[in-house]
Amino acid sequence: MDLDAYTAAHRDEWARLDALGRRGQFSGAEADELIERYQAGASDLSAIKTTAGSTAQGAQLSLFLSRARLRFTGAGPNILRQIPAFFVLQLPAALYRIRWLTLVLAVVTVGVAALYALWVSNDPQVLANLGSDAQLKKLAEQDFVDYYSENPAASFTGQVWTNNAWLAAQCIAFGITGFYVPVLIMSNAQNLGLSAAVLFHYGEGDTFFLYIMPHGLLELAAIFVAGAAGLRIFWAWVAPGARTRAQALAEDGRALFTVALGLVIVLFISGIIEGFVTPQPWPWAVKIGIGALALAAFLAYMLIVGRAAVRAGHTGDLDEFEAGAKQLVAG
Repeated sequence: MDLDAYTAAHRDEWARLDALGRRGQFSGAEADELIERYQAGASDLSAIKTTAGSTAQGAQLSLFLSRARLRFTGAGPNILRQIPAFFVLQLPAALYRIRWLTLVLAVVTVGVAALYALWVSNDPQVLANLGSDAQLKKLAEQDFVDYYSENPAASFTGQVWTNNAWLAAQCIAFGITGFYVPVLIMSNAQNLGLSAAVLFHYGEGDTFFLYIMPHGLLELAAIFVAGAAGLRIFWAWVAPGARTRAQALAEDGRALFTVALGLVIVLFISGIIEGFVTPQPWPWAVKIGIGALALAAFLAYMLIVGRAAVRAGHTGDLDEFEAGAKQLVAG
């Protein structure tokens, strides 16, 4: 191929493609012409690359084609403009849809933890299996409290935040299995019950609640929400309703994975409370009040803002264009 001759022969066509690609509005005839010019230009670029490899002419034509492609495929929306919609519509709608399942997990956790605490505290043999008297006494009177202040507040906050965010992400990612969330919830409830039993046995029951509640109210709520999102994804393919299983899993998976992103922020706040508020020598009413206020703000966002978003028709899923085409099936 004589590249210079080929370029001269198609220069006017490429210039027209470039001119159309720079336009913001088109008539019907111009839109059709743009697509035709794009297809012809793509063929020309293929011929240039096949015979001449990487060239300046090919690079320029590739730029014209890229600009033209954006005219009929559309550019992605500005990410900064998507942020308000995410926090005002998508995330609260997804949270609101799993409100009852979140409540169920909270009740189950409290119930199981209470049963474990009663069982262990009323059976000296079971309590003895947890450790020696000296070890358990040290845990109740020293280690449980020291845990919150043995590391600098900033590093401790980062540690608990990343750990809890990772647990929440696992709940949502592996919730589809159907057994991961129940196992994690039961394990968490068991650990709470055993810790409560040990501290109550040594007369430190008030210490248990005073050190758990400031950050634990919001932290546990976030874990319950993550577990509920995971179980909802699991149920999407078990009982898809009028949708196909693939469609139900895709829609609920996209919608509820937004919860994971939101919980990163929620757990960061609970981590700050755990690292900077819980170990402080402040009045307990103040520390628990901060935790209760954080939980109340989260619940208001989940229930009030979420209800408004759902009533406006949002589910937490992507909009129809971003989600892609759906296959029509018989109902």
